Amino acid sequence: MKNFYITTTLPYVNARLHIGHALEFVQADLIARYHKIIGDNVFFNTGTDEHGQKIYEKSLKERKDPKIYVDECAIEFKKVLKGLNILPEVNFIRTTDKHHIIAAQEFWRRCFKNGDIYKRKYKVKYCVGCELEKTDSELKDGKCPLHPNREIEFIDEENYFFRFSKYAQALLTLYKKYPDFVVPVNRLTEIKNFVAAGLQDFSISRLKDKMPWGVPVPDDNSHIMYVWFDALVNYISALEWPENERKFEEFWGTKENPNALQIAGKDNLRQQSAMWQAMLLSAGLPTSRQILIHGFINIGGQKISKSLGNTVDLLGLINRYGTDAVRFWLLKEVNPFEDADFTLEKFKESYNAKLANGLGNLVSRVVKLARNCGVEFVKPKEDAKELNAHAEKINGYRFGEAMGAIWEKIQITDKFMQEREPFKKIKTEPEKAVADIRELLEGVWEIGALLRSLLPETSEKIRAVVENDSIHLTPIFPRAA
Repeated sequence: MKNFYITTTLPYVNARLHIGHALEFVQADLIARYHKIIGDNVFFNTGTDEHGQKIYEKSLKERKDPKIYVDECAIEFKKVLKGLNILPEVNFIRTTDKHHIIAAQEFWRRCFKNGDIYKRKYKVKYCVGCELEKTDSELKDGKCPLHPNREIEFIDEENYFFRFSKYAQALLTLYKKYPDFVVPVNRLTEIKNFVAAGLQDFSISRLKDKMPWGVPVPDDNSHIMYVWFDALVNYISALEWPENERKFEEFWGTKENPNALQIAGKDNLRQQSAMWQAMLLSAGLPTSRQILIHGFINIGGQKISKSLGNTVDLLGLINRYGTDAVRFWLLKEVNPFEDADFTLEKFKESYNAKLANGLGNLVSRVVKLARNCGVEFVKPKEDAKELNAHAEKINGYRFGEAMGAIWEKIQITDKFMQEREPFKKIKTEPEKAVADIRELLEGVWEIGALLRSLLPETSEKIRAVVENDSIHLTPIFPRAA
């Protein structure tokens, strides 16, 4: 048994979670569940990013105290995690948690002590939607391409800065040491090119009298921490850092053996694989071990945008089609590294063809036939070759391929039933028919076992109806009209 650490990024709470967030949660949950199944001691982290200007603006717009506003949002976020069947033992951290605030301040002090935090006056163009500085080359018609409905703000004030420029060579050395530090490889190339082009120090504070909602800067009550500096520390404050050094080393790792896996969207590449790593180096802490970067989910060919309002009602989708129908689409129909396009029509087509008519129909026919013929299930021996192939796909983050192999097994099992016709043979060749039915039961049970980390609810239902004939048989995936 080994210790395994995985974390998602923390979404801002200024808008409802959408299907793009669900992709990251489900990918992380699949990986965490798989490592639990193989016996690892898993620490799985997610939560909410609750500071920053756009959250402050939203609370003012709703005429609520910021803390009351984020408290309400955190409750709604947890409902989505439950709806997606995210592991109930997942660590849910909030950046307004008292311990996180203390940890963020200690992290600041360590970077400051190392000479990497200084104060200077600066002017910059700033996108509140991204909570990031923007250069002219990053703007289109004077606006952020990711938030075209927001006006670019101009900041002209004295702030604290992090000496990012100091860590270019150290980051390039890190990427060379771990050729799989960022996956897929094109994202690693992207961040290597960004770092090699030269790094600019970035602002890590805001004047409190202009934007009071954030973590106070240690020893300077006139400033609050810039939201990225504060939020990134959650990955280690979740481990009770800095007090619990043993837990931190067990899961986050050491400088010699880093252990943390992070999952983030492609718009987080710079923050997670460069800014955060430089911050860790400055604080004298181990870096992450690997960062998995996924693509965006578009809606009808258009990027999901809170400002455009073209999001999918995630809980509504779950309530109508079921948790595993959503998990299936995210893992089977979405390339883990590339952009995907969601439409309800595509979703329903996939649901009916592969879940209702495919998996669901096979399970119902096989179990019903076995019960009608009085054939009892005998648990098969594990197929080591099949399990190793499945493990290789999961460990390589080839989730779609893992699902594809399972659906190929569904087709093979269905073909076996059609060709052998045990439902006819039971009257003329009962012994052969029983053997065929038992083989079908084994196949269905194995399908259920392979789905444990991918579609856990469905896996449990399949194995239960196969193993226990007293459980009432109902359609696992009723056909959608």
